[in-house]
Amino acid sequence: MRLTILFGGASFEHEISIVSAITLKEKLSGFDLTFVFCDQDHKFYLINPSKMRANTFSKGEHKKMPELHLSLGSFVQKGLFGATEHKGVVLNLIHGADGEDGTIAALLDFFSIDYIGPRVDASVFSYDKRYTKWLCDARKIKSVKYEILSAKEQKDITIPYPIIIKPARLGSSIGVSIVKEESELDYALDTAFEFDNALLVEPFLTGVKEYNLAGYMADGKMHYSIVEEPQKNEFLDFEKKYMDFSRSEQVLKADIDIKLENKLRANFEKIYKNLFEGALIRCDFFVVDGEVYLNEINPIPGSMANYLFEDFKASVTSLSNSLPHAKRVKVSYDYIHSISSAKGK
Repeated sequence: MRLTILFGGASFEHEISIVSAITLKEKLSGFDLTFVFCDQDHKFYLINPSKMRANTFSKGEHKKMPELHLSLGSFVQKGLFGATEHKGVVLNLIHGADGEDGTIAALLDFFSIDYIGPRVDASVFSYDKRYTKWLCDARKIKSVKYEILSAKEQKDITIPYPIIIKPARLGSSIGVSIVKEESELDYALDTAFEFDNALLVEPFLTGVKEYNLAGYMADGKMHYSIVEEPQKNEFLDFEKKYMDFSRSEQVLKADIDIKLENKLRANFEKIYKNLFEGALIRCDFFVVDGEVYLNEINPIPGSMANYLFEDFKASVTSLSNSLPHAKRVKVSYDYIHSISSAKGK
């Protein structure tokens, strides 16, 4: 199978995207892989697979490699004797801004390039945690109560301590703080506002169970990964998540009964259907007193959550064969011709 892995991007999660791409090189060995790197200046480079190492990018060695441009249906490498097209399904592996906010999705749609990843509307509702809450309300999915803070206005927090503060449009636990008492609040707010001008405040829940479930739709039906119960201390901080993104060994299935597994799947399907088609996503859930609450949607999970699937290669192949295709409008100019004809021109 031919697959183009698109990674990098101009975001706080740029390095995590590189780690994910390197991990997938190993997991998808045997595929006909092309690696396209998007740097912080939004230039695309064709990366030699043998150079898929972290220091290739930290040292700027990618700039010596061929630059690519987008054209209808493909990435194009321009040369003295013409252009070389690099076709194939694109796997959008850009985490955070650019990749998960809908920017790359819109660009790939514009150039009619097939891709695995969230479409623009799905990106809107999963990238911004505020909109994810609204999605939960609209689809009757339970989520933890919350308040929104803005850098542009003063507002008192009414949720009792301890609380957790999150930038609204950032993942990988970057800028996230647990605030146990008021004396810790200012520092946590300053930290979070460095990354975003909108924050989400939630009660910090203790003693809850957390479960991760990934999945996708192919051949008209949902396909699920195993359910994982992540091991953590107070919460998964950036360092722990950074290491998680390089995971390639399948994790152990959570020790839960079929009733709870079906509840998790039912909530996942409510989130996914009629919105995330074409994407492999991971949802993180809390379970409190037997009730399932959505914590967050990962529209482009680290290393595509490969470690949750028994046969990750088969999953990618299956999804790539079931991608939605947007219809291009055929412009005919009939209206202009009819006006011109009526005017005798």
